[in-house]
Amino acid sequence: MEKWEYMTHKTEMQSGWVDHVETYNDELNSFGEQNWELVSSYTIDSRGTTLAIISVFKRRKA
Repeated sequence: MEKWEYMTHKTEMQSGWVDHVETYNDELNSFGEQNWELVSSYTIDSRGTTLAIISVFKRRKA
């Protein structure tokens, strides 16, 4: 049976989504290079403003 490990990562949004798209993509690509697969993500919002993105990753256990 395959075994998986999971990681949750929080990306803070300091000044809005548009300013952080490239940084967020760089983070995702970095995790992908470490064999992490993005399985879910959601935002934490307040009054129409995205404060953070929560990303959940998994990879096969060695």
